[in-house]
Amino acid sequence: MAHQDEPSQSAAVKSSPVLLAVVWLWVAIPFAYGLYELAMTSRKLFE
Repeated sequence: MAHQDEPSQSAAVKSSPVLLAVVWLWVAIPFAYGLYELAMTSRKLFE
């Protein structure tokens, strides 16, 4: 049986907004570059 006074794991983790922004950019920039390369390659393929 779970104790009511113990915090849940998600509540125990505190993230800073700066770290969250850096992580989003770390993922978004390579993803956007990959989509750009895919679009350029697809355009050449269907010429």
